[in-house]
Amino acid sequence: MVIRLFFALVACGLVAGHALAKPGDYLKKSDSWFAQPQAKRIAENILSFQSETGGWPKNQDTTSKPYAGDRTKLKGTYDNGATTDELRFLARIYNATKELAYRDAFDRGLAYILDGQYPNGGWPQYSPPGKGYARHITFNDGAMVRLLDFLREVATSTTYEFVDGARRLAAAKSVDIGIECILKCQIVIDGKRTVWCAQHDEIDFSPQSARSYELATFSGSESVGITRFLMSLENPSEEIVESVDAAIEWFNQAAIKGIRVETQKDPEGPKGVNRVVIQDESAPPLWARFYDLRTQAPVFVDRDGVPRRSLSEIGYERRNGYAWYGNWPQKLLSGEYSKWKLNLK
Repeated sequence: MVIRLFFALVACGLVAGHALAKPGDYLKKSDSWFAQPQAKRIAENILSFQSETGGWPKNQDTTSKPYAGDRTKLKGTYDNGATTDELRFLARIYNATKELAYRDAFDRGLAYILDGQYPNGGWPQYSPPGKGYARHITFNDGAMVRLLDFLREVATSTTYEFVDGARRLAAAKSVDIGIECILKCQIVIDGKRTVWCAQHDEIDFSPQSARSYELATFSGSESVGITRFLMSLENPSEEIVESVDAAIEWFNQAAIKGIRVETQKDPEGPKGVNRVVIQDESAPPLWARFYDLRTQAPVFVDRDGVPRRSLSEIGYERRNGYAWYGNWPQKLLSGEYSKWKLNLK
């Protein structure tokens, strides 16, 4: 019980963790704050982390102190939340100060996003994409949806009025072909739309594997962000409405009832805890991160790449080091979707 309470408090932000500082942490600040010395210090740190390609690296605190390494080795990416919030910060501070260094850096970052999009509308994890799985159209961890949200802001928000008209139009067109790509990637089984994989082939849009434990599957997590993005579009086409309806139907069918996931004390475990699945008929529904493309049953995969039927069948490290279950679609199903449908009428 104590362990479960601790993890719940961490999740709610009531116990201090070791999360990296992020540019997004400052975006709710007032316009006047962005003209102050603190904002300028943060902006200088952000500028120091911008790669030569124009993007920012992932899993880095780009705000607290300047980058001290070899800047030619910085690798920009669209993955794990990188690049978009750095650009949002730079847009805000440019508007507050009109200092050209911020605008120039923003321009380079925007070009990194626009130029990195495939002609078919998708994005790899980073640009240039290389030959590994990073070249695939990447929905994993919300990467593509996050880029589309940002470009929609560039095209429509007054925050980006400093961006020239041609590039704002390019951002709008980028969103349009991105939506087309999403619809082409939606997995169709026996003529029926379902949901999406975490990554899709950049040529034929088919589901693709990534890391050894991330097989080509239906995604119970990434598909939620894609569905919610489609629901955010104004005046959705009939095809978009059909796409959302199909995804919601799949989420309902894929719900797993009668279990809960606990992190329990385990003195024999390497870290003294272990994640286990408990039978509990009163538990709210859960969804698996991955579902088999053929059977549509949940799958759990270790670093050996072999799919297994239960969490207990994979090794300790992956069992406790990856989000195999979650309640990702719950808000969609408990109100967001029904409200969206009402608003369509």
